[in-house]
Amino acid sequence: MSMADAIAVEAPASKSLSHRALICAALARGASRLSGVLESQDTARTMGCLTAMGAGFTRLAAGEYAVAGMAEGPLGGSLDGDAAADLNVGESGTTCRLLAGVAAAGRGRFRLHGEGRMHQRPLGEPARALAPLGVRFRFEERDGYPPVLIESVGLPGGAVDVSLEESSQYLSGVLLAAPLARGPMTVGICGAKAVSWPYVSLTLQAMADFGAPAVVESLADGRFTPVDHATVAKAEPGRLRFRVEPAAYRPRSLRVEGDWSNASYFLAAGAVGRRPVRVLGLRRDSLQGDRAILDLLGRMGAAVAWDAAGVTVSPSRLSGIDADMGACPDLAPTLAVAACFAQEPTTIRNVAHLRIKESDRLEALATEIAKTGCAVETFADGLTIRPAPLPAGRSIAFETRGDHRLVMGPALFALAGIDARFDNPGCVAKSFPGFHAAFGPILEGQRR
Repeated sequence: MSMADAIAVEAPASKSLSHRALICAALARGASRLSGVLESQDTARTMGCLTAMGAGFTRLAAGEYAVAGMAEGPLGGSLDGDAAADLNVGESGTTCRLLAGVAAAGRGRFRLHGEGRMHQRPLGEPARALAPLGVRFRFEERDGYPPVLIESVGLPGGAVDVSLEESSQYLSGVLLAAPLARGPMTVGICGAKAVSWPYVSLTLQAMADFGAPAVVESLADGRFTPVDHATVAKAEPGRLRFRVEPAAYRPRSLRVEGDWSNASYFLAAGAVGRRPVRVLGLRRDSLQGDRAILDLLGRMGAAVAWDAAGVTVSPSRLSGIDADMGACPDLAPTLAVAACFAQEPTTIRNVAHLRIKESDRLEALATEIAKTGCAVETFADGLTIRPAPLPAGRSIAFETRGDHRLVMGPALFALAGIDARFDNPGCVAKSFPGFHAAFGPILEGQRR
């Protein structure tokens, strides 16, 4: 099948980089201009919380914002008892974890809370890590979980260690806060393992873009030496640390790049459908960890080809694979559904942290995929999918549990001729409001 047969689609803006650009622009002292920002429920929550801290946002056009930075850094309610700054993160775990660190670098009281399953998602790690610097996290209902009142007089500087066992966002939040400290900070990694390292690399990229870089140091021959974070494949606890000097974030103009996470559904459609799919607007040299989708689909047997404007994935006989997805957990729903189109079993490993997402995403995937007749076995940190002939022409009702990725992943079953129906298809607005409008033409094109 020739490239001329490919269905073309534009990649959405990166959610991860949109969050980080909004935060860095808000922390800058002056006016910034951002374009290509993903407009979603999650990024709206981030802007709302940053506004409560003292920033200002003016929408100029779709995805384009003028940002008035905080003149004095994040400000909350008075420690003498005034009402705290209201940080309602909704169901955005990214907003919650990044801004927990940012609030700790502010002055005053900040009440961080959410909706839906957010109060069941842990937040104890930043409280533990930042306590030695005098930051107080007063959990209101359950220790280690929102809602929480954060009280701070700013960060004095010093050394802290952060665990990445549950989420890399704890570390990213502390790093974003570190330039605001009164003295130098050294941030180490503790714990038994570190997940989702590429997201930390995106944080470091955003900090450097706004003039507040961190120095990354790796342990070699008994001493720490500086390294380029873009060359670090993974973080090993005790062997990587970050040095951050006090610095003012600088305002600037920035365009956010395309999102590999949300583009993964389109790329997978090219692998499992009848026609190739060409996705435009993705950076081949991106630091986003979810660019691994091309390697995963290629290992399964799909053909991948780049040109000057985008990347094309073409269908082929798909084989099962064994995949460690600790660095790219958001791709698990994409790969798990694509695995149902393969000829052999696929195993996804090292994603225990998916159990504390908008849903227990591992058990949810197993339950929903089983409705197609494929067998799924879950274990502590992953699952194995054993494909079976998919029931073309059958209508299947999928339960979303309010989890955006439990719509976008299983939507791929429509390419097998399944009438895929969802109890809450609109929950994609959390991260990709335009998903259905973008996926519809791909589905139509595959049916021709």
